[in-house]
Amino acid sequence: MPNLNLQDSFIEFCKKNKYEKNESQLEIIDLLNIFLKSKETFLSRIFKKKEKLCFYLYGRVGVGKTMLLDFVYDRLKIKKYRQHFNEFMLNFHDFRHERKDNNTINMFVKTLKKKYDLIYFDEFQVTNIVDAMILGKLFQVIFEENIKIIITTNTKLNDLYKDGLQREQFLPFISIIEKFSIQKELFINDDYRTKNDTNSHDFFSPLNEKTTFRANQRFRELTRGKNKENKIITTKGRDFIIENFYSGVARLKFKDLCDKNLGAEDYINIANTCKHILIEEIPKFDNENSNQQLRFITLIDILYDKKIKLILTLEENLKHLSSSIKHCEVFKRTISRLFEMTKI
Repeated sequence: MPNLNLQDSFIEFCKKNKYEKNESQLEIIDLLNIFLKSKETFLSRIFKKKEKLCFYLYGRVGVGKTMLLDFVYDRLKIKKYRQHFNEFMLNFHDFRHERKDNNTINMFVKTLKKKYDLIYFDEFQVTNIVDAMILGKLFQVIFEENIKIIITTNTKLNDLYKDGLQREQFLPFISIIEKFSIQKELFINDDYRTKNDTNSHDFFSPLNEKTTFRANQRFRELTRGKNKENKIITTKGRDFIIENFYSGVARLKFKDLCDKNLGAEDYINIANTCKHILIEEIPKFDNENSNQQLRFITLIDILYDKKIKLILTLEENLKHLSSSIKHCEVFKRTISRLFEMTKI
């Protein structure tokens, strides 16, 4: 598939953008090169040697997984698709609902096969029991159709959906990925998003008159000369109203985004409508508001994937924003991403 020396190109890319590179990155580039060039042969079919159809890259928050795989993905001249996993599964469930057929998984995958040779899921995670129960069969058919998958995640494969409801229903998915994948950890000591960060950021804490004034000031800068309107975003019959909307710049309160029963589909539609969002009054998180925290994590993942810029007002400093015990590990990714999304 690749028609260039990826390692040399990556070294040049790092030099041009003043990125640090290390041996772990270069090793992964070499593995990706092998993975992308491999294909099933007559002999491999005879000897039942399974082609590796999935590249599963995991690692801590902020080590550069997305940067590395975006670099490779952008240079592939094939039929390819990059999508947030939540959005992919919503598309699948919509497809399934419209057809109401026992063969919907096969039909859905055949539509993918017509369009793509490779699908890339950045920051893969499973939190939904409905998705957990269907993924094994779905990915089995994807691999049967010889579609390659690239995944980045913070989570080791065997720890996916850990402690989730009816996790035994999810284990076939882990077995299938183990069978078809190359698994590799990207190891770097630092979070590149926050290391040596000398940028100014659009986050203001604690919540008081002074920080509210500064957030208002930034919002006025972004909306100067733009007309205010009420923006109505409809998702499957549900209306979400943005009362402060100025040509792609929106002002929203945390409680309106995360206290209500909104989900990934609502957040995707909000992200598709906005370019810059002020989110006000983000609270401390603990075990009492862990459901709201999980919605916030989902929201930020989607906004990050859509490259939405943010202004934040928070009850406590972003560096020290507390978490519930349940979501402590995944929330580290959220904090890291918020630093990047609020850079001025």
